[in-house]
Amino acid sequence: MATLPGQTTSPQTLPESISESSQSYGKPASRGGLPETIKLEGHKSLTLTPENLLRAAAPATQTIPLHNVLWVELAGQKLVIDYAKYTAKHRVEPAKLVYNVNDPDTTDVRTWADTLLTKAYGPAKRCKRAKVLVNPHAGPGGAERKWRNDCQPLFEAARMPIDMVLTTYSGQASELTQELDVDAFDTIVTCSGDGLAYEVFNGLGNRPDAQQALQKIAVSHIPCGSGNAMSCNLYGTYRPSLAALAIIKGVETPLDLVSITQGDRRTLSFLSQALGVVAESDLATEHLRWMGGARFTYGFLVRIFQKKCYPCDLAVKVEIQDKQGVKEHYKRKMSLSSATNLGIAEAPRQDSDMAPVQPGSQQGLPPLKYGTINDPLPEGWELIPNDKLGNFYCGNVRFSVPSLASGRKTNAHQMAYMAADANFFSAACANDGLMDLVCVDGDVSVASQLSMLLSVESGKFFDNPLVSYKKISAYRIIPRNQKDGYISIDGEKVPFEPFQAEIHQGLGKVISKSGGYEAAGPADWDKITIGNRIMA
Repeated sequence: MATLPGQTTSPQTLPESISESSQSYGKPASRGGLPETIKLEGHKSLTLTPENLLRAAAPATQTIPLHNVLWVELAGQKLVIDYAKYTAKHRVEPAKLVYNVNDPDTTDVRTWADTLLTKAYGPAKRCKRAKVLVNPHAGPGGAERKWRNDCQPLFEAARMPIDMVLTTYSGQASELTQELDVDAFDTIVTCSGDGLAYEVFNGLGNRPDAQQALQKIAVSHIPCGSGNAMSCNLYGTYRPSLAALAIIKGVETPLDLVSITQGDRRTLSFLSQALGVVAESDLATEHLRWMGGARFTYGFLVRIFQKKCYPCDLAVKVEIQDKQGVKEHYKRKMSLSSATNLGIAEAPRQDSDMAPVQPGSQQGLPPLKYGTINDPLPEGWELIPNDKLGNFYCGNVRFSVPSLASGRKTNAHQMAYMAADANFFSAACANDGLMDLVCVDGDVSVASQLSMLLSVESGKFFDNPLVSYKKISAYRIIPRNQKDGYISIDGEKVPFEPFQAEIHQGLGKVISKSGGYEAAGPADWDKITIGNRIMA
């Protein structure tokens, strides 16, 4: 039977809290002057490898990934190791290893412990100070229980200072973050669906020091709602305990945010904007929250057979026109992060139009390069009437709720995932200053739409010849011939009226597991040939 990381390789399973008080240390074995193995009596030892902590104790060896090591300390004559132990395939809980140190000279042991803690955290900040916001009514319910049972014990084992608030009404998170002392915390942890993160970003954006606040404090996400796109993108999971572990070990990562102007209002979007089938599949199924994420699929399937269209006028500022160009752009971003050896989170943003924010500055949101929805159409934009729009979807994520519909379908994203099994926007980057736009012609049959939907899971959606994929920096959409309808901004309903969107590179900050999105990029993005470039 296969074992999970953190389990023994023998049939005997170690208890969650392991006391080794009867053991004493011998002299640590070392390589290059630093002790990497602690020898124990009774043929036992602890060994550091580049990726794991190995606990050898006959007849079994326990492997603990360094990612799962939460804390190490020498308390008096005891060495204590806190770690996240897998109790199921998708669940971890805090556990301990405790050893007596009988040698009066603990210098080598302390050095070994410091080395383990340094390797375990790498570039991640330790003891992140967390402002935790829990929405007890998110999705199917149970967010408070998930926080207290699955996440809080892990944060405490990692020695994270916690200030938790249960939200009681819509908009409270926005109010709290407008007044928050951003110097007192490292991250705002939202325990909810994606809606609470939307409130947090907009609360920070409404402050007089909006730019400083948005770039000072990182937003993170414990998935507790129907839509958990933020967690799927940043941590590769919709499981609360695994997301909590990723936050503990995660790194600060710049995130593109989008300004939405509608009427006289300006709001921020971190996820997506939708009009048509996607918006209806979400907002018109609010009464089905008890279904969890399945309500999106239900809403989509109902509407795909209705063949409903949403007439509108659309104008787009295109930056990369074709799929090969998109793949080359994605490859450049990945190569840059690898070459700098910093990861996407630290890769320099050479083409950002945002000036560095000085500490203590009172800069609000950055100015709009293309004006608002109330201004004339920017120069170089072409307004295209579209009578057969089935779906409009825009943002910078990769995972997406099912969103293929009849009529002309336009989807653009800031992230890749909008749901755990739907990577529609595989070339999305966290901070490339571009949104991803997908278009599908309106005469596509229902069977073809369903086939395209199935191709998302297999990773073949990007290369489907029926799918047009572009990188854009701004757009304007004007609904017409319809009195009312659904427009969704990050899953939140807004008035059914024209709006304009413009992206700001790296305006926000999040905690990500590894410095970018966890989803794979477009198929064979790293195998672009000279022929591809000629044909691009």
